[in-house]
Amino acid sequence: MIETREQLAEIANKMLIGQFHRHVFLCIGDSCCTCEVGEAAWNKLKAELKERNLSLATGPAACYRTKVKCLRICTGGPILVVYPEGTWYMGMTVDRISRFVQEHLIDGKPIEEWIFARNSLPNSLTTTPENGKESV
Repeated sequence: MIETREQLAEIANKMLIGQFHRHVFLCIGDSCCTCEVGEAAWNKLKAELKERNLSLATGPAACYRTKVKCLRICTGGPILVVYPEGTWYMGMTVDRISRFVQEHLIDGKPIEEWIFARNSLPNSLTTTPENGKESV
């Protein structure tokens, strides 16, 4: 196990994990959108982040990206979520990606008309004296 941990730590270091300020997840699952639409959006997101040096930057717009097959929404896609702010976007097709990168990631201004939900992190849990259960 120690070898695996060391190998993973080396990979994480090379990938700059721990230096990013945001993590963007793009759902391209076929229940959410067609494979062609999802892959095109993913390729555009990768290109935009690379062109603007956001994939390697350590500034406030530094952003890690992950392509996923399901975020459990299964309609209105491609669905995109940005953490830690937990902003959920609908319909993130190729034609929307550039504006999203500029306005949300660089300018820090979410695009309200495309947002359908929010769930910021960290989502602290507390125990209430009344019931002893954790609550949000």
